[in-house]
Amino acid sequence: MSFAPTHTTVWIEIPVSDLSAAVAFYGTVTGLTLNREQMGPNETAIFQAAEFATGVAGHLYEGKPAGDGTGPTVHLAAEGTLEEAMDRVTAAGGKVISPAIEIPAGRFFYATDPDGNSIGLFEAA
Repeated sequence: MSFAPTHTTVWIEIPVSDLSAAVAFYGTVTGLTLNREQMGPNETAIFQAAEFATGVAGHLYEGKPAGDGTGPTVHLAAEGTLEEAMDRVTAAGGKVISPAIEIPAGRFFYATDPDGNSIGLFEAA
């Protein structure tokens, strides 16, 4: 028997030092509206997906970031072109780590958020 879920990633959590600042950064960089919500013991800011009930989504929460790009890399969809997203990362206080990388599914680049979390910003083909 083999297990083959529709999505191998079901939820992401990104720890940040300041939830309000992180909501501003990720909203600016991705073009998404993050909704703040109490979830379990933590106040979170949710990345709202079009198919929230069945799609892959996640949230920000106040916690201990890995810092300096040493933790896992979360890839997020970004509004507009990658070049526009790169400019937004820098303007919002993050750091662009790589040039645009082309893969069959589209293009992405690596960056870090202001807490040093490793992220990838993705432009679909």
